[in-house]
Amino acid sequence: MFIQVLKSKIHRVTVTEARLDYIGSITIDEDLLDAANILPGERVYIVNNNNGARLDTYTIAGPRGEGTICLNGAAARLVQPGDIVIIMSYASMTPDEARSFKPTVIFPDTATNKIIK
Repeated sequence: MFIQVLKSKIHRVTVTEARLDYIGSITIDEDLLDAANILPGERVYIVNNNNGARLDTYTIAGPRGEGTICLNGAAARLVQPGDIVIIMSYASMTPDEARSFKPTVIFPDTATNKIIK
């Protein structure tokens, strides 16, 4: 049996753009993807702290160091630039594996979306 366990989390970043006329996904600064151990194309779940909206989509790597968090396509209807979101990915593993697994969680600065060291 496999269970779904939190693998990676980008805790509280600010949406910088919402582009309705795009094919879908979320564009995330590649520095944040790397730090959170999230791959381009990986499925992620997004929670909007401002309005409670929840959605899932896949990631696209954005330019490094720019702090980009852009919801694309239909997801753009669920956020506004300036909204605070949490981005999470999950992994399938056995309960035994899950007991010792430690997720990667990062806490960027919400003013810049840069990683706080």
